[in-house]
Amino acid sequence: MKTNESFWFRIIIILSMVIVSAVAFLIFGPRPERIEGALDVSALPLLNAILNGISSVLLVVAFIFIRQKKIDLHRRTMLTAFGISAMFLVSYVTYHWYMRGPKLYEGEWTTLYYVILLTHIPLAVVILPMAMVTLNRGWSGLIEKHKRIARVTLPIWLYVSVTGVLIYLMLY
Repeated sequence: MKTNESFWFRIIIILSMVIVSAVAFLIFGPRPERIEGALDVSALPLLNAILNGISSVLLVVAFIFIRQKKIDLHRRTMLTAFGISAMFLVSYVTYHWYMRGPKLYEGEWTTLYYVILLTHIPLAVVILPMAMVTLNRGWSGLIEKHKRIARVTLPIWLYVSVTGVLIYLMLY
């Protein structure tokens, strides 16, 4: 790993750890008194599902672009997908700051729901640094390294985005 690449890799890992820790704290940690309900965030789960759906579509479109050798369109679409995913993360964190804990599933497909959820959560944790490393390698011109990690990143990112929508549909 080159010096510049290792510098960015360390930054990505640190940033990912901070974000994942913050999300866990916001969902399960203590809150100031009267924070729950201080802001109406009832529309955010739908927004989160929409953002995940848009991200899923953009990932597929970006894949099509790169298969067609439309590199500039691929880059723009991937950056947009990353931006949409970042917007999702902000919305998700906001929702969980103002609402106590995760919503419990009350449907008839309990086993399916928990299989999806228990695969979605750890993959959502690992996709953040993977997506950032993949984008960094592509942006830095490390194309062969970018291709290698992108072959793993894309299916995981797509799975996390699609299952995010499925989780919303099952909960609401």
